[in-house]
Amino acid sequence: MASSSRTQVIALYRMLIKESSKFPSYNFRTYAIRRIKDGFRENKHVDNPKSMDELLTRARESLALIKRQVSVGQMYSSQRTIVEGFGAR
Repeated sequence: MASSSRTQVIALYRMLIKESSKFPSYNFRTYAIRRIKDGFRENKHVDNPKSMDELLTRARESLALIKRQVSVGQMYSSQRTIVEGFGAR
């Protein structure tokens, strides 16, 4: 993997994690973060540039989807779960 590709992948990974941590719902938040980590871990050893570009495109689309879902989720508040606690977040 080229250095620029590596930095792109790391930056995209960080953006996905950061945006997913904004989900107001604990369940959606933990699910999204788990799926991101598993997906990147699964594709850790991809060397083919064509498949790498395809994976990066799919990750960018996922980032856009997560951003939309977070904004929709913030419009409609829900009751906090026991796992989240009752203190300020």
